[in-house]
Amino acid sequence: MAEAAKGKIAALGQRVARFFREVRAELKKVIWPGRAEITTFTAVVLISVTIVAALIWVVDSAVARLLILLIR
Repeated sequence: MAEAAKGKIAALGQRVARFFREVRAELKKVIWPGRAEITTFTAVVLISVTIVAALIWVVDSAVARLLILLIR
């Protein structure tokens, strides 16, 4: 019984090692963005988040004022 448990642990270790080897191989295939692309993408995300936050704020303010008018 102990040998079977050791065999399972060894098989698990081999599968984990193979998984990490495959992950490393796949990461070598990735074309990583350059500094200029990262800067551009970051700016796009920050501007988009700012615009969406402003729209949510406007809608929230409008709904709040509408509710205040309806409650009175």
